[in-house]
Amino acid sequence: MTDSAPSIPGAQEGITGNFVDWLGLEFVEMSGDEVVCTWSAEPRMHQPYGIVHGGIHCSVVETLASFGAATWLGEKGQVVGVNNNTDFYRAVSTGSLTSTARPLHRGRSQQVWVVETVADDSGKVIARGQVRLQNLYPDA
Repeated sequence: MTDSAPSIPGAQEGITGNFVDWLGLEFVEMSGDEVVCTWSAEPRMHQPYGIVHGGIHCSVVETLASFGAATWLGEKGQVVGVNNNTDFYRAVSTGSLTSTARPLHRGRSQQVWVVETVADDSGKVIARGQVRLQNLYPDA
């Protein structure tokens, strides 16, 4: 899957577009078991000290976890993030990154997904986050 605005079951048309496009996420894999994307660390994402802002990493983590959780839940409902805890291991200013999301827990009312971002040139972990999502069932 290479579309930068993937189709998410139950989502409004185009709802994933603008922010995902701004982040520059290119989706390689999208399933209820794994979400993989590549993206580039760029100066427009920097905080004042010239490294990628932690909020960018948190946004990538939340996006991948949400897409994976929504894909897994499918047409049964929607998901919303209720907690995002992201750790930063290495500073990065530029370069290609790959982020991978996998489920840790998928239950009736909640899901937990772990997302790891690595630098493509070194394979070293840059950031790792965990998102807890609430499964919502509007017709229930």
